[in-house]
Amino acid sequence: MRRPSAGLRRALVVLGCLLSVSACASLPDSSAPQALGSLDHQPTSASPLPPVAGREPEQLLLDFMAATADPSDRHQAARQFLSPAANAQWDDAASTSIVDSQPNTLRESRNGDSATYVIRARKIGELASDGSYRPGDGTLETKVDMEKIDGEWRIRDLPPGVIVEQAAFAKAYHRYSLFFPNLTGQAMVPDLRWIPARKDQLAQRLLGLLAQGPQSALAPAVRNPMGAPVTLRGPITRANGDIDNVGIGGGGLSVDFSGATALDPPTRDVLAAQIVLTLSGADVLGPYLLNADGKPLDDRYAGGWQRGDVDARSPDTIARNRAGMHAVRDGSLVAITDNGITAAPGFFGATHTLQSVGLSPDGQLVAAVAKSGRPDPEPERTLIIGTYDGQGFPVATGGTFTRPTWPADGSSAWSVVDGDRVIRAVHDRTTGNVSVQDVDIAELTAAAANSTSPRAPITELRISPSGARAALIANGKVYVAVVVPQPNGKFSLSSPLPLAIGLSTPAVSIDWLSDEKVVVGRDGNVDPVAGVLVDGSEFRAQTSQNLTPPVRVLSASPDQEYVADSRAVLELTRNPEGREDYWREVPGLGANAVPVLPG
Repeated sequence: MRRPSAGLRRALVVLGCLLSVSACASLPDSSAPQALGSLDHQPTSASPLPPVAGREPEQLLLDFMAATADPSDRHQAARQFLSPAANAQWDDAASTSIVDSQPNTLRESRNGDSATYVIRARKIGELASDGSYRPGDGTLETKVDMEKIDGEWRIRDLPPGVIVEQAAFAKAYHRYSLFFPNLTGQAMVPDLRWIPARKDQLAQRLLGLLAQGPQSALAPAVRNPMGAPVTLRGPITRANGDIDNVGIGGGGLSVDFSGATALDPPTRDVLAAQIVLTLSGADVLGPYLLNADGKPLDDRYAGGWQRGDVDARSPDTIARNRAGMHAVRDGSLVAITDNGITAAPGFFGATHTLQSVGLSPDGQLVAAVAKSGRPDPEPERTLIIGTYDGQGFPVATGGTFTRPTWPADGSSAWSVVDGDRVIRAVHDRTTGNVSVQDVDIAELTAAAANSTSPRAPITELRISPSGARAALIANGKVYVAVVVPQPNGKFSLSSPLPLAIGLSTPAVSIDWLSDEKVVVGRDGNVDPVAGVLVDGSEFRAQTSQNLTPPVRVLSASPDQEYVADSRAVLELTRNPEGREDYWREVPGLGANAVPVLPG
């Protein structure tokens, strides 16, 4: 098999407010990046400033909302604006709502020493107590009662929870990825969390979250070697034993576990990968001395683990293109190499009936949607499975199929038949036999009355490289769901999460850039291609330079992105000199070709 050619925010006033968690609003539908955080964001460490004496209630309320942006010491900065009774009753840990700009404050009443204000804001997301983010769309509105105490206005009554303006949130919180192994232990699955820990407390906080386990929605698709009976034994220290400035600068760190001596060697390897990938991804530098009851977790790494020792399980490593660039052109599968375009060997390169193709990550297997050739009223399409250089065999028929998709282990090809039936074609590499299973999507469709739930037809389905999640487009909207194994050997799709809420035009194509991010193509000329994090916390438009919308299909991997627009197949070229990225045509494919990357 030939290899492919080489190639591919807004300053806001820092304000937040405390409110109840009610209605929801979406990421803005614009070309401006909507990232909620960047590196080295930490909560304020200086003592908070006290309320200004003599403030009128309106101004004091604005001061309070600004102070809620600092989460340290249970929002101590904001608590200074509360009456003693409100301070005792306020549950600031209930949740954190993120609003897109400074909330509006409307006076409802003021009479002598008391006042009531209505606070209204557009909500774009919500943060749970474990740091997990969920996007939203709608208007948040609540009341705050105020009173005078010893001549100074203070907040007397307010709902539980905190709301923070987006820019203020980004200054106090940062996104980190916890890693949990998939059920086979071969790939790590990212679990995105937003936390405000200081750098010297970050390692302890991250490992504490790992011990608590994954988000409940993700739990059925992963396992947790760091869960009970494994626990942290003593504090995390620097590699030399110092307890100060742990995780800051070089020198590594040391972690000791109890309960880990009972783990078998493969599970110890997975535990180490889980910890090293989580810490290294948070810029907590190694080496990582991992011990079990005071002795090395693995004698081979008594001097410490490094990122390279576990990188084979990294989601980005798992998702890399190992099979080369391909395309469907004139109904045939072709390979794009340094030497030009050649037909794939075997059936898939010889036929001219193909509509779409899914290539297994190792390049050995092909799943293709082809014209059935049958007369009406017989089904128009056939799903064909076969080897890359051999024969293909029909395994299912239907009026429509979404383009097939494979997880990294290459065990099965997934597709959606007629917009509402998800199937997986399971290939036995020993015998070559293929069995077709229905995937349970009852949880996706049961809440159809809920506007945030997927509605048929499902026009795109892509399985993440780790196999733990599925990205889909249903009725033009984008979702990510969890892939849940069932006791009978079958699978279901659960816990659908809407992404890129509020897009003005329908999504038409989606693919996994990595296990943390999908790339979405949509109708129209405004931001036709964008990256979206799997928790919905970021929508970042990509360049449209040289694109000629509409976008038809996109295909992505961590190191390559391709788009088929109205006139050609184009590759995203990242400019090494720092200038704007641009799309460059892949010569020779023509206007109707469809790019194919493995997965």
